[in-house]
Amino acid sequence: MTWRLWLLPTLLLPLLAGCAELRFREASYDRAFRFEADTFGFANELYRSYGYDAEGTWRSAERSPEPEYAHRCFVLSRSARQFFQHARFEPEEPALPEEELRARVRRVVTTSPRRRLAEDERIVIPGYASLRALSRDHEALLKDELGGSVWSYVERGNWRMVIPLSRRHQTTTVEELKAAIDANRPPIVHLVRFPRIEINHAVLLFGYTESEKGVDFAAYDPNAPDAPVPLAFDRATRTFLLERNAYFAGGRVDVYEIYHRLIY
Repeated sequence: MTWRLWLLPTLLLPLLAGCAELRFREASYDRAFRFEADTFGFANELYRSYGYDAEGTWRSAERSPEPEYAHRCFVLSRSARQFFQHARFEPEEPALPEEELRARVRRVVTTSPRRRLAEDERIVIPGYASLRALSRDHEALLKDELGGSVWSYVERGNWRMVIPLSRRHQTTTVEELKAAIDANRPPIVHLVRFPRIEINHAVLLFGYTESEKGVDFAAYDPNAPDAPVPLAFDRATRTFLLERNAYFAGGRVDVYEIYHRLIY
């Protein structure tokens, strides 16, 4: 009997967490995500360089020297939203000693991205006006605390890529992403071409414009932190399209949202 009483809260905890995450899908925020303030000023680096060769074939080659901060696109996308959701910047207050700042950054990034904190529960970061400003002065500290590349591989939504994403699913996804952005709840999406591994990447969406042709989303791409990156949806083909960049030849990508529900 004793072990059964002990087991009961253990079984209930995931259910309660699941309820909290379901509520998060309906959450809204008072302000929109701002690219110039709510993103990191440093990049997720690439292990390989990409481009077309003389014959017009898209190829890659190992970079030398090997980058020191790579395979963190999921980590940076998730962490940007965690700071947006869980932190409050107070630029008029004195900045913290490094170890206290480190502890507060750790609190931010260990709070689930599927939670919505009340305003008085937010972690205060004094001495800085924004995440972008903080990342300029404390790049090394942030890189230490946000988490290693392993978190890009073990993100629990990765399983979803193996199930084909239909055109109907992609059309539904567009509407869900628009609704999240309208609620100032910036969605993080996984960009894939499975089973061909042409792209396996995460970005955060924070704005969109709509036309008869389709929807043009604005994204924070951790690989390109200097300016927003466009992600388009074409209504005629019901397909997402990503322009050619430093790691992708351009063209169709399949998209689904992560860090928003119990299973992914």
